Amino acid sequence: METNLALVDAFQGFMATARPYVIITDEEDYNKALEALEQILESAEDTENSPLNPLIDMLTHAIEKYETKDSELSSFLAEAEELPADIALLRALMSQYQLTGADLPEIGCKSMVSKVLKGERLLNRTAIEQLSKRFGLRPALFFGEPSV
Repeated sequence: METNLALVDAFQGFMATARPYVIITDEEDYNKALEALEQILESAEDTENSPLNPLIDMLTHAIEKYETKDSELSSFLAEAEELPADIALLRALMSQYQLTGADLPEIGCKSMVSKVLKGERLLNRTAIEQLSKRFGLRPALFFGEPSV
């Protein structure tokens, strides 16, 4: 019985710190949870038995739960999932950094960016390398491969 009480006490202490990350109620909490998850993923071991895996699972679940409640975010994610990975990532970068086609010389002129976004042209290797370097991304993300 004493073990159970110690477990409850430890959990309550954990939740005092973790509450805004695991019970996401607004966009501020959502952004904090995304940032925390990114930092934890960078420091976690890439193994099945990493001690941080339960925390990663908890944060991922909380983020997904919030995303499904937010209708605007849900529609954005549904639309993004239908797009090829390179176009979805490019649109997300443009939205996040408030960029226009003219702000992406790595791809070419504004009309070339438009053609890529419409799926009429593919990003070439050089553009992917330059965009990856500019935004600090792994080139594999343009092909829909996970970042971890």
